[in-house]
Amino acid sequence: MKQISLGELKIPAVALGTWSWGFGGIAGGDSVFGNRLSEAELKPVFDYAMSKGLTLWDTATVYGSGASEKILGEFVKERKDAIISTKFTPILAQGRGDEAMEEFLEGSLKTLHKNAIDIYWIHNTDDVPRWSAQLVPLLKSGKVRKVGVSNHNLEQIKFVNELLKKVGFKLDAIQNHYSLLYTNIEDGGILKYCKDEDIAVFAYMVLEQGALGGKYTKDNPMPADTRRGEAFPPQTLARLEPLFEVQRSLAKKYGTTPALIATAWAIAKGAVPIIGVTKKEQVDDAERASEISLSTDEVAQLEAAAKQTGVTVKGEWEGSM
Repeated sequence: MKQISLGELKIPAVALGTWSWGFGGIAGGDSVFGNRLSEAELKPVFDYAMSKGLTLWDTATVYGSGASEKILGEFVKERKDAIISTKFTPILAQGRGDEAMEEFLEGSLKTLHKNAIDIYWIHNTDDVPRWSAQLVPLLKSGKVRKVGVSNHNLEQIKFVNELLKKVGFKLDAIQNHYSLLYTNIEDGGILKYCKDEDIAVFAYMVLEQGALGGKYTKDNPMPADTRRGEAFPPQTLARLEPLFEVQRSLAKKYGTTPALIATAWAIAKGAVPIIGVTKKEQVDDAERASEISLSTDEVAQLEAAAKQTGVTVKGEWEGSM
């Protein structure tokens, strides 16, 4: 498995996401993806991924109201080679004191059976100055090894990075929505800043919750009673057909799938894509995506087709980049 460096920490070029693991709450696998997956169903997927060298797992306390962390924690407690990325979600700390971040971290450490979290994120932009400052004691304690921010705009990213640099640390990574249908972090200068400052860029929703995965079309739509089904109704999938056609063409050239082409695009742009996995086949896809090297012309071809669709997808949680 191809690796990249996050300082002294070596990580796979593709991260595996657990957003759809577990169910319940506003960010559960059932409400977002239409899944109700058990530990018994997911454990073979986890073991298979680890055997492939895909050892970086992304989760959050808020996913499934804690169910995602709990399931992952059961899987990693006997594994020292698993790299864990989890998040503090400020909205969960409303009405609590500054110690809330440390308290949530302690909860994650216990649930995940870890002494330290490899990458700890601030999940959104509520009260950026307050919560950014709370990263410093966590870094000094050694209970988090690397820190990142998610869904922050360029001004906020710069603020956090400068705050940390003043006390001998730095911002190690950002995690934002980035796909062929949503390029705001590129258009707004975030990609360039991160490259200049040696900040890793993690990209979530690269496949737009499956819309760019090659399975769904206007004639085979997503489940209508899910958030992704609402975001990509049949009429929107019909508008995406020009992009699907380019994905299929490149997939044929490389002997792969449309999903892997969309993922390889993110890698070609310098990002670490986070690929949600609930099946062994998706693990295979994540591995193969890291091996595809799209040309500059092919990247441009995909981007032109995406622009032609006129479709852009912005989450309700996302502000201006």
